[in-house]
Amino acid sequence: MIKTNNFPFQIFRAYDIRGKVDVMQPEIIQGIAQALANQFLENGQFQITLGYDARLTSPYFAHIIKQVFQEKQIQVIEIGCCSTPQLYFAARNSDGNGIMVTASHNPKTDNGIKWIIQSEPPSPEMIQNIGVQAAQYSQNDHIHASVLSQSITHQIKTEYCVSYQAALLNDIELSKPLKVVIDGLNGSAGFCANLVLKKLGCEVIAIRCNADGNFPDHAPDPSQATHLELLRQNVLNHQADIGIALDGDGDRVVLLDEHAHIISADRLLALFAQICLKNHPQHEIVFDVKCSSMVRQAVERLGGHPKMLRTGSSFLRKYMSQSKGRAVFGGEYAGHYVFNDGRGMGYDDGLYAALRVMEYMCLFPEASLSEIFASYPDRFYTEDTYISTHQTDPQTVLNEIEHLSQNFPATLSNIDGVRLDFDHGFGIIRASNTGEYFTVRFDADCPNHLNEIRQTFASMLSDRYPMIAQDILQAH
Repeated sequence: MIKTNNFPFQIFRAYDIRGKVDVMQPEIIQGIAQALANQFLENGQFQITLGYDARLTSPYFAHIIKQVFQEKQIQVIEIGCCSTPQLYFAARNSDGNGIMVTASHNPKTDNGIKWIIQSEPPSPEMIQNIGVQAAQYSQNDHIHASVLSQSITHQIKTEYCVSYQAALLNDIELSKPLKVVIDGLNGSAGFCANLVLKKLGCEVIAIRCNADGNFPDHAPDPSQATHLELLRQNVLNHQADIGIALDGDGDRVVLLDEHAHIISADRLLALFAQICLKNHPQHEIVFDVKCSSMVRQAVERLGGHPKMLRTGSSFLRKYMSQSKGRAVFGGEYAGHYVFNDGRGMGYDDGLYAALRVMEYMCLFPEASLSEIFASYPDRFYTEDTYISTHQTDPQTVLNEIEHLSQNFPATLSNIDGVRLDFDHGFGIIRASNTGEYFTVRFDADCPNHLNEIRQTFASMLSDRYPMIAQDILQAH
């Protein structure tokens, strides 16, 4: 039995449930499943699709969820080990209701749960509500002995992989064969992605496309450049046209050009805006607060309407689905891309985003990928950097920056932390949802402007918060 005051409320985050496996005991998963079943029933939903990623505990957690849902007379369609986009696709056959057991790009020590109700991701309040209910259930429930004793292995159910493939093959047309290196990072998306690329006529070099929850090399996180070294070597050795890296559950992607140069999310967003606005002029392009000023400028130059949102793929998807077709594309700095231009699936799918780039490449048979991106030059930037709050109240620090920013020639946005846009770039500082730290990111068109923006943020804090100011100066 778990006392409520020992319950791991920290795993219920803004966009999903995610935490350490050693915290997520069977009783906790069973309590979460009870609360989730209630949420579906309260919304009048009586069937769900259930999938899970490559993690060692994922089929076991999915089995617990299935048992609870079936006891509550909710029909469960199991699709086995799959990517999150595959789960979203299959959930169309269960009224848009789906649960995915995954911790995405996190290390192998973590696991988690994502879900959709009638094709919509849950709000942060709905996720917190699951936590409150799950704490009560976990206190009162005893896990079934039959569940504890079962050894459950991963299953790839090919029929669900095939129907998802068919949808992609009907959508994408490659007018010339491309040489592609696909890196599945041992997650659950590589197996199907490799098959799709082959069926499209590509010459495919597949690496780490087997689902392996031990993640023998490193966490399945393509946003870390060090994790792309094997992909980079293969792109160069095979003289490939493009390199594709998918995260652990396949909803995020990172692309490399023929020189094995990483194409930043900002540049990809700008190209996707160009592609979608060509057939849908004057529509909205959506992006999150961590994206560079270049994205907004590119959208405006292309005649579109830029719309900035707070960070979080669930917020992005919800905004897109409720825009009544006004927003034709949305993306996040973290590598989530959602097409809403009459094509695509309406949710973030890393493979689909890569295929749209490949399709665009085929329109210019003489041009390489680096040449196609030449009109969106590389920026100078820091990655998301985590810095300590140094026992300060985060909101007080953010209020101080907001107040002092009036002395600088910058446009302020406070929809998610404090973002300041200058003529040549931007900086942002946000309080973490999950820990005692800030995240900061700076971006500019040249190294000097990057330093100036970083110095500006540090100068606003140097008097009252010198340790935070010092950390900002070391962001890289």
